[in-house]
Amino acid sequence: MPVIRRRGLLAWPAAVLLSPALLPLTRPLRAAEAYPARPIRMVVAFAAGGSIDVVARIMAGEMARSLGQPVVVENRPGASGNVGADFVAKAPPDGYTLLMGSASSLAANAALFRNLPYDPTRDFAPVRLVGLQPNVVVVHPSVPARTIAELIALAKARPGQLNYGTAGPGSSQHIAAEMFRRMAGVEIVHVPYRGGAPALNDLIAGQVQLMFETIPTAMEPIAAGQLRALAVTMPARVTRLPELPTVAESGLPGYVSRGWIGLVGPAGMESAVVDTLARHAGAAIALPQIRERLLGLGLEVASNTPGEFAAFIRAEVAGYQDIVRTMGIRMD
Repeated sequence: MPVIRRRGLLAWPAAVLLSPALLPLTRPLRAAEAYPARPIRMVVAFAAGGSIDVVARIMAGEMARSLGQPVVVENRPGASGNVGADFVAKAPPDGYTLLMGSASSLAANAALFRNLPYDPTRDFAPVRLVGLQPNVVVVHPSVPARTIAELIALAKARPGQLNYGTAGPGSSQHIAAEMFRRMAGVEIVHVPYRGGAPALNDLIAGQVQLMFETIPTAMEPIAAGQLRALAVTMPARVTRLPELPTVAESGLPGYVSRGWIGLVGPAGMESAVVDTLARHAGAAIALPQIRERLLGLGLEVASNTPGEFAAFIRAEVAGYQDIVRTMGIRMD
């Protein structure tokens, strides 16, 4: 018996040392997992094929190469971008779910919807602005106006006789046209469509007379002579159409209307993760081949820090709230 007890006493420390529950105490703690360690999901809050989707796929491809992990674009359309944006706002803030956001989902919707399920200024961690998205004022060739000044004069001479098409109430086209209507003091009639494509088709067919359309969508019918471009809506002339004046310089001083596209994640992401994403996104934009593709989409490529992008979003939200309040547009 004494021998047995002694063996038990001798065996006890060994059993303690070999217990699986206590083994971590006998070796150094594992270092924190380097980011990124697995694929990243980049959500687009609109259907595939649009400008935001194309920009996301361009950026995702290059960022995957530089980050060393797949960056998978996932389309989650619905409710004017609210479905996808809300999904990302409520995702774990680990850097593996991102949103390629836009002026609508991250600024305009805060003014247009009373019960938005997310707050653009509180529920996201801004990473980087990718580019500004100007519109171009286009008219059907039957419209006897070749400048903004002539369009304003025509609208004043024919109040209520000129119609403008949009992708629907509260769309960027609607807001741009309503700003124009109010600043110019003209009566033009809103014709909302279920999407931008049918509105553009009816403009080409002469069913409506004008639109405030994105540059990449309008370029082909402009080049084919199906539409006439009058001006761009940015504060300065744009790279894709350098010969075209701005609305402000050609008859309506102070007029500016443009969209934008930028990368965000859920609020609460570690600053190191945000900085990593911002650095790789910035490196992608700086590549000549990526820059040319973005310029080809009509974007004016932008450069800023996460902090500057956060301030930009706050200013955009406030600006859209003023515009929407003045125009009295609501979506719910």
